[in-house]
Amino acid sequence: MAISPSRLSTPDGNTLVFEKIEGASPGVVFLHGLKSDRHGNKANALASYCSKRGYGFLCYDMYGHGESSGRFEDGGPSRWRDDAVAVLDKLTRGPQILVGSSMGGWVMLLAALARPDRIAGLIGIAVAPDFTNMPMELSDAQRDQLARDGAVNLESSYIEEPMHISRHLIEDGNRNLLLGGPIAVTCPVRLLHGQCDDSVPWQRSMRVAECLAGGDVETILIKDGDHRLSRDGDLALLGSTLDLLVERVRP
Repeated sequence: MAISPSRLSTPDGNTLVFEKIEGASPGVVFLHGLKSDRHGNKANALASYCSKRGYGFLCYDMYGHGESSGRFEDGGPSRWRDDAVAVLDKLTRGPQILVGSSMGGWVMLLAALARPDRIAGLIGIAVAPDFTNMPMELSDAQRDQLARDGAVNLESSYIEEPMHISRHLIEDGNRNLLLGGPIAVTCPVRLLHGQCDDSVPWQRSMRVAECLAGGDVETILIKDGDHRLSRDGDLALLGSTLDLLVERVRP
């Protein structure tokens, strides 16, 4: 579904490119994954789904991604959280459901902690909080590159070009770790994860569920699902999960 893009200026002079559909409350805000953007399959499917259901919907390119300004290497969870909060504060009204994919799932949780009064519910798709703290199987050459250049190129099975991971991203990520104790998020949460995910293990969603402070948490495992969860059946599951969550949180 084609939506005309708009731009939000941030206090430091950067620009976030977003697309928005007006609709009923609670609205839905989609947070894409690392090195993705607002034009991914899940974002497009959610935009179409929300339009048909009459839900408000917003998606945007995070700092250093897509058409938004900034260098990817200068981004990190702190920056992406602050931008998500700016989007909530300036572009939405009333309760919102955040849908976070992979790294966007980390940003989703950080934003929910920052604006608990605005978040009606969360849907995580292969959530990847604390991924900078995951053991990284770096070769000696990659470790030398990280020490020498402040960044390292990592291959990914779902991104065509290598990811240029900076020391800044790793250090900022490790200042925003969530899984060492309770996560003070009490709204309803639904977590979808494929058990054939070779990028973020499905046990990560189980760990998030354990850490969440609220009691209304459901983890849905898709036995043959991969990291993207972008097949027709996966997208249908995402839509039905959203419908049930809207029904659960709508007054």
